[in-house]
Amino acid sequence: MSTSVFTRLHLRDRIRDRDTAVYSILLILALVFPMASIYATDGTALVSQATRAGTFVLLAIGLNVVVGFAGLLDLGYAAFYAIGAYSYALFASTQLASSPAHHAFHLPFWLMLFVALFVAAAAGAVLGFPTLRLRGDYLAIVTLGFGEIVPQLFYNFDQWTGGINAVGGIDQPTLPAWIQGPWSGDGPFQVVRNFNFGGDPVAFYVLICILIAAAIILVNNLYRSRLGRAWMAIREDEVAAAAMGINTVTTKLLAFGIGASFSGFAGAFYGANVSLVSPDSFLFIVSITVLVMVVLGGMGNISGVIIGALVLYYVVYYLIPGLPENVRSLANSIGLSSETTRSLADATQHLNYIIYGGILVAMMLLRPQGLLPSRVREQELKHAAVQEEEAAVEMEHAT
Repeated sequence: MSTSVFTRLHLRDRIRDRDTAVYSILLILALVFPMASIYATDGTALVSQATRAGTFVLLAIGLNVVVGFAGLLDLGYAAFYAIGAYSYALFASTQLASSPAHHAFHLPFWLMLFVALFVAAAAGAVLGFPTLRLRGDYLAIVTLGFGEIVPQLFYNFDQWTGGINAVGGIDQPTLPAWIQGPWSGDGPFQVVRNFNFGGDPVAFYVLICILIAAAIILVNNLYRSRLGRAWMAIREDEVAAAAMGINTVTTKLLAFGIGASFSGFAGAFYGANVSLVSPDSFLFIVSITVLVMVVLGGMGNISGVIIGALVLYYVVYYLIPGLPENVRSLANSIGLSSETTRSLADATQHLNYIIYGGILVAMMLLRPQGLLPSRVREQELKHAAVQEEEAAVEMEHAT
């Protein structure tokens, strides 16, 4: 066996070992977290926060298909998230029953979960068909416009969507009778019968963990499939991929549709979990946050994207909002005056986005490939850095 072939096989084994280790650690943490939160004073809130973080993990996995695998910059990903959420909310709420445009259907959550998936995928195909001949910045601008239009549509079609008043009173999921039946008696499986999505945050936590596990399996299979190799070929060089016989338009269209389907999946879960769907929850900042999660974790690497989503969610929704209170406590502990303490806390609160931006800038300078990058992406960045150094040396010799 030649040295180059042996090196490639060894590298592939290292990648698999690393991903297996990451998935094993995440699985252990997912199992231990709800049990450990029982002993915390705000255990219920922590489980709810973890469930919300799981929704962003699901979004990041879907966007990684578009950005990480196919190399398409999508700045309107939150639009598909909104479409999935409203697909469930409009057919599982009594709030709009008085509206002439609403028929007060109450379809099961488990059915609407897949309906939202297909509706979001169809919306991705509808967006992609006329626009995927565009490349680079032009594609990003079109997706940005789509992401801005969709929330405005939900604002303005208030007879259907409730407008600014949002859609509330959304039905909670219930376990099907065929699951509840076998465990109706006492015994070790009684916990299944006691699963109550209406008042138990652990039920939603377990559900989002199952959805994430299913998403990981599906995306890993896609990554190793012929379609996944076609996506990566387009990401590396679209002209060369087309010359090799790959239908670039159809392949990119599938990337948009499949990525959007995960967003619709997450949207339906979000609507059931929060029981309130408002256009304000799907603004441009959501798309940017999910995109940063993908970049931070490592584009193209599923385990890295999950780590990036969890880390950024903790920073954006837990660490930075809690900074003013932490600064206040620290100032009080070292004996500063109340006026100084209040000033420091107010200053920290106003610097939230500066702190957030500083963390991202530092990350891009220190580790541009992401926390846990794919080996291909890491080699691309190293090759680009070498080319820049060679170009700089040639410029010096020329002058």
